[in-house]
Amino acid sequence: MEEWLYVMMIKKTKEYRKLNRAGVVAHVDNLRKLDDQGCLALGGAFKGYPGMAGMYLLKANSYEEAETICQQEPLIVAGYATYELHQLQVANKDNNYLL
Repeated sequence: MEEWLYVMMIKKTKEYRKLNRAGVVAHVDNLRKLDDQGCLALGGAFKGYPGMAGMYLLKANSYEEAETICQQEPLIVAGYATYELHQLQVANKDNNYLL
């Protein structure tokens, strides 16, 4: 069976400079919610990559479901960031690394 994850690349907008504590708290609360729901495989911030804020590796049943998760991220909703969503086919020993 094919296994897919969804990579949300979070890009800073000009508004990112105005990000305040309330925005960060809303973002972290969302991370906690996604983790509690089993939707967050991995997440983190980028350092040293201008214009990039970070990324999420999402577990979702479909691209559309992952898209909905992305659109609800507080950094996106508030205009501090935009995102790109990519599908990632998982390669592991169970599927012989996609061979």
